[in-house]
Amino acid sequence: MIKYTEPNNIAQIFSNEKSILYNIPKYQREYTWGQKEWNLLFNDVIENDKGYFLGSIICVDDSVSAWSDAILEVIDGQQRLTSISILLIALYNKLNKKKSQLDEDGLTDLNNIKRELVVKRNGKNISRLKPQVQNNNRDDYFSLLCENDLLLDYEKKNNAGNRRIYRAYYYFSNLIDKYVEEIQKEDSDLNEIDILFELVNKFNSAILVSIQVETHKDAYMLFESLNNRGVPLSAIDLIKNLLISVSDDDGKSDECYSKWKKILSYLGEDYSVQERFFRQFYNAYRDELNEPYKAEGKVKYALGYLATKSTILDIYEKLIKTDYEKFLNRVEKEARNYSILINNASEDDVIEELAQPLFNLDKIQGAPAYILLLYLMSKKEELNLNNEIIANIINYLTKFFVRRNITDYPNTRNLTKIFMDLVALIKDKQGTEIYDLIINNLKANSSSNEIFEAKLKGSIYLDNPDATRFLLCYYEDKFKTNEIYTNLWSRDNSNKYIWTIEHIFPEGENIPTEWINMIANGDKNLAIEYLNNYVHTLGNLTITGYNQNLSNLSFEKKKNRVNKDGNYIGYKNGLKLNDDVVSKDAWHIEDIKERTNRLVDFFMKEFEL
Repeated sequence: MIKYTEPNNIAQIFSNEKSILYNIPKYQREYTWGQKEWNLLFNDVIENDKGYFLGSIICVDDSVSAWSDAILEVIDGQQRLTSISILLIALYNKLNKKKSQLDEDGLTDLNNIKRELVVKRNGKNISRLKPQVQNNNRDDYFSLLCENDLLLDYEKKNNAGNRRIYRAYYYFSNLIDKYVEEIQKEDSDLNEIDILFELVNKFNSAILVSIQVETHKDAYMLFESLNNRGVPLSAIDLIKNLLISVSDDDGKSDECYSKWKKILSYLGEDYSVQERFFRQFYNAYRDELNEPYKAEGKVKYALGYLATKSTILDIYEKLIKTDYEKFLNRVEKEARNYSILINNASEDDVIEELAQPLFNLDKIQGAPAYILLLYLMSKKEELNLNNEIIANIINYLTKFFVRRNITDYPNTRNLTKIFMDLVALIKDKQGTEIYDLIINNLKANSSSNEIFEAKLKGSIYLDNPDATRFLLCYYEDKFKTNEIYTNLWSRDNSNKYIWTIEHIFPEGENIPTEWINMIANGDKNLAIEYLNNYVHTLGNLTITGYNQNLSNLSFEKKKNRVNKDGNYIGYKNGLKLNDDVVSKDAWHIEDIKERTNRLVDFFMKEFEL
């Protein structure tokens, strides 16, 4: 049964007034979050008002009191708890370095952060969170606390910097530095300490629903119940309900509902795409949509400065109540254009010249650029644009997003502003002048060749598996012909990719003896070092449709594997990507380095800005 449930902010979850310890049991999966999830967590909290809802955690508590010396076993929510804790460590580190500049209140606040992370018992600090042990998660987390003077005498394990706990810490540290820099650009009078403490307050105010139960059986029954319930009303549902309600006063609710269904048919069934469209539509046409309100003497952006998850309802409520018919007609037109961008257009609306460029942009996750492209598509005639110019812009956007997603620059949070600014810049431009302006702006907002090359040569798969998959598929598609074409993006009935990324030197922690002997002359420690430094680099990656059948097999077996029909399903599967792999009799670190350099040279040329 449920013993305790309450929405708490992070400061209450990790309250320094309560001796609650959170233990993640060893049977839970290891810490798996990466850049995508770290970015989402950071930006969601930063971009929304205080008290942003982060979800729920489910814990087993068999202690006498819910709040006194409790040790809670985390059944659900461990990824969020671990990530938030690492983020707090990064913030503590930056403030602790400025300890000498803090006044009495600042020192108290700094100590409060410390007590969120460690609890003092018997004169000794104990970590409030105990991550599970797989892949050195717990060891790395404790050594990170030790490095920041939060625990004592905890040795840092070899190669910790290449594993996820430390990668998360470095990533959050970098996000914090960039955020401080951005805020100080906007207001040079703000000092770093104040900005950092405001960040702490913002994250401490974020809400988690804490659910505590008495037994593991209760926990898993609750977990199943929560995950099998119907989907609650979304922002899009609420916008629709408001529209129908307002139009019903004029007897036009049926007509409006028909148009609404047409709009959703353009956008498809994916809620995230629907919501993204409504945010991007407003952001693309913000000045235009706010124009009628200026005449009434209101502020510049009376509808809202920016459409975000937390402001979208307020914005559309005002638009609908002002003139629901005008709103609906405009949104229907824009949704039809959006259907072209997301490859959901009817046969009559498909533009052949844009199909492949838009496909590539979608696969490299270039959706933030739809703000700009929606504007270009809708204003094509006014801006004197043709499909060739738009296709060239989309191809350049793909290059931009390859570099952005590999280097993580510019920050995800800045992308909306970049494309909104571009919309403002091109309004009075024409034709190729627009293309040149966009290209120059994207170049100015992109990382350097040196940074891009360094990232390509690093553990690229660990940092960004989605972008890595795009690169490998892109390489293969460059050499495709009608005779040998393979759709590497096809999915099975479970919507999983049929063709997946394969690590030639296996990525698993337990390295097979055959591989230790081949790649490190039998030296297991050296093999582990190679695993940490090279296994996720481009030179060790390929694509196969039978990843589960290759796994930890020897190199020779991986290369020559055939199915029951005698067809090659190993590296001799006919992909151009494997040409330089099947020519080898063995696989060594030098082979990985050489292949990495060759692929990096190829991608540097393909995605040069």
